[in-house]
Amino acid sequence: MPGFLETCRECFGTDDLYKIIGVLKTANDAEVKRGYHRLSLKVHPDRVEEEEKKEATQKFQTVGKIYSILSDKEKRAVYDETGEVDDEDGIQEDRDWVDYWRILFPKITEEDIKHFEMKYKGSEEEQTDLKQVYLTFEGDMDEIMEHIMCSSIDDEPRFRKIIKNLIKKKEVPDFDAFSKENKKKNASRKRRAQAEEKEAEEAKKSLGIGANDSLQALILSKQKGRAAQADDFFANLEAKYAQPKKAKGKKK
Repeated sequence: MPGFLETCRECFGTDDLYKIIGVLKTANDAEVKRGYHRLSLKVHPDRVEEEEKKEATQKFQTVGKIYSILSDKEKRAVYDETGEVDDEDGIQEDRDWVDYWRILFPKITEEDIKHFEMKYKGSEEEQTDLKQVYLTFEGDMDEIMEHIMCSSIDDEPRFRKIIKNLIKKKEVPDFDAFSKENKKKNASRKRRAQAEEKEAEEAKKSLGIGANDSLQALILSKQKGRAAQADDFFANLEAKYAQPKKAKGKKK
């Protein structure tokens, strides 16, 4: 039976637990939780086709175990110091990871989403998130656009302006992936965004919903492209603001 870090490599191509969930090693508890939720939504078995469920289930369970390590101060300290995890402790192999996930992230309402989006875009909080994502992915704009909540391709010029200002003030390094991004990659990102917008429009027509309900169309259409980005939005919002239910009695 492979060790846990080997399983991580098989599922995600790396055994760096922080890199897998997309956060820095210095991430605080809330940032680790957000990273876990964002990734767990993407690989949730209920969000993939039937033929992908087996692989998604393994990834979902692996991500849950990663969070159980990084959310435990002692286990995280051992991992940070040695780069290893103790496979002997079982990492709660028999845990129902779906139930665990829903305990951590209760559902939110549409009003919560609308209210958050109005406050978030252009805020200091958005700038802080942009700075963190820029550092985590070393200036890769594809990843930056994928991980900033409520963002669209129209926000890219604004994000670039903010990042350039951070570089000028020496708050972040000038990564080549950002400052020397080739035109081909930039154009490819724009084409994907246009294709996703077209997909959303088609989904709206097929579902018979209103012009302002593109997010709903994307989620209901169960398509991969833009729907995955919509999942990121829900993941980040729920992880930031959903209050975990208080456990009763002993911890399981």
